[in-house]
Amino acid sequence: MSILVTGSAGFIGFEVCRQLLEAGETVVGVDNLNDAYDPKIKLWRLERTSQHPAYQFHQLDLSDYSSLEKLFQKSSTEGSHPFDSVINLGARAGVLPSLENPWVYIESNTTGALNLMHLCKDFGVSKFVLASTSSVYGDKTDRPFSESASTSRPVSPYASSKKAAETLAYTYHHAHGLDVTILRFFTVYGPAGRPDMSVFKFIRAIVEGDPITLFGDGGQRDFTFVEDVARGVIAAQRPLGYEIINLGGDRPVLITDIVKILEDEIGKKALVEYGPRASADIQATWANIDRARRLLDWQPKVSIEEGLSRTVRWYLDNRDWAKDLGKTVFA
Repeated sequence: MSILVTGSAGFIGFEVCRQLLEAGETVVGVDNLNDAYDPKIKLWRLERTSQHPAYQFHQLDLSDYSSLEKLFQKSSTEGSHPFDSVINLGARAGVLPSLENPWVYIESNTTGALNLMHLCKDFGVSKFVLASTSSVYGDKTDRPFSESASTSRPVSPYASSKKAAETLAYTYHHAHGLDVTILRFFTVYGPAGRPDMSVFKFIRAIVEGDPITLFGDGGQRDFTFVEDVARGVIAAQRPLGYEIINLGGDRPVLITDIVKILEDEIGKKALVEYGPRASADIQATWANIDRARRLLDWQPKVSIEEGLSRTVRWYLDNRDWAKDLGKTVFA
């Protein structure tokens, strides 16, 4: 199979590509390598993926329809479709930054997804997997979050941009028969993770002796290990018609407990400061994953304790350069 993976130098995209390549698939990766967070870690991921002979990388932006169209054309051979499936993991992430610059989130997350779906229609690609987020559930949804719950009141531009992509995906399924699976991710963490995410920031701060900030009481999150998420993404390539599926750890954990686990793993106490909770932040998340079990034969395998231990080990193994990733603010 030939699979297009967007956001291939991103955190989840890197792991999805790794698992696909290990399974013998051919992967075409797309990423614009933007500086929404330190691109050094994106280049670190890309360097490793690019060593595989079945991986081909293209640096381009999903909002650039013309460049995407050329890629689809180039990947087509006479009488065949360019890809067996498209996995769209490319996105501008982050709740709070989306309040400052919502336009870039619409361009990347909504327009980018629309461009890909339209090209799937035009070039006969039958399967489209769309990465979405637990943020679409807003802050008033009963827990555990079920895919059938209302998502009509997202509380950040980031969540709104993802919800807009979801509605467009249904339109392309209904109007053009595109087989679409939407995956709502719940707080993904793991080795080589995003330096703007809490787990990476906490590890870096504790190891380096810097303070960490908890907003409000820190809240509670349903953490999901990146290898587990990638397995779900790959499983979602099966034909399902149109489905929305949660991928979560199914074990909500207090942020304060995450800090305690990391303190024990690192052998050092955290310096904790407190700040006010942002209105765009969701206080607690918890995924109902019954649908993932039923449709994808998927459930998480890695416990929060094991996942955090492996993430700490990655940081310590790469500390010489990783220690600076959380310090610089980009775009």
